[in-house]
Amino acid sequence: PAGGDLRQRFEQAVEKVRTAPPDGPFKPANELKLKMYALYRQATDGDVQGKRPGMLDLVARYKYDAWAMAKGLSAEQAMSRYIEEIEKIERKFD
Repeated sequence: PAGGDLRQRFEQAVEKVRTAPPDGPFKPANELKLKMYALYRQATDGDVQGKRPGMLDLVARYKYDAWAMAKGLSAEQAMSRYIEEIEKIERKFD
């Protein structure tokens, strides 16, 4: 089924991100890291949940806000966008 294929491609893309060497050529900006985090959370957990973290926890607040921007995307849409981002990055380094 197409859904299974999408999930498999998504999991492969996530694994590429997880196993990327920290000293490799790709140094993602925080903005991209937040975008990927948001798409991952949207794909796996759905719309943002809980209260927005306070000013004293900036990292959690940025993550929450990024995830909130993905609100309304279906899991399939979020997975597709995640895969597209990884493919764009791979093309730059081919």
